[in-house]
Amino acid sequence: MVEEPAVPGLQSLSRRERPSVPESDQELELIHARARRAAMAAAGVKAEEVKVLDMHELVSYTDYFVLCTGRNVRLTRRIAEEIGFRLKRDAGLLPSGSEGAASGEWILLDYLDFVVHVFTPTAREFYRLDVLWKQAPVESVE
Repeated sequence: MVEEPAVPGLQSLSRRERPSVPESDQELELIHARARRAAMAAAGVKAEEVKVLDMHELVSYTDYFVLCTGRNVRLTRRIAEEIGFRLKRDAGLLPSGSEGAASGEWILLDYLDFVVHVFTPTAREFYRLDVLWKQAPVESVE
């Protein structure tokens, strides 16, 4: 029997209130740059299938999803740690919340304007967020 990966509290995402919504294209571009910075940090520590999904016209709770895969739990934790370190150092950002680091199958870092999802291959295939949100414009990061 295949065991279902542990799920971060995704329902809490859709119920939370964002402190503010980008009011200009410049603000949205700044958020996009920060999401890309998170994606580049993930790619820098060997994350695979790194993508930035533009969610700002699809949902009200965030503007971007960053999706990436680590080959194993140890690597997913390392990827999440590197993203947190880089965003704090380079942009002064701390996540407003994080979930899933204990199991490491699916780690969620909530930066409000963008949400980072770090998956193991099994969890990524099971939840298939990039398929669920296939209407979102996608940017692949190498």
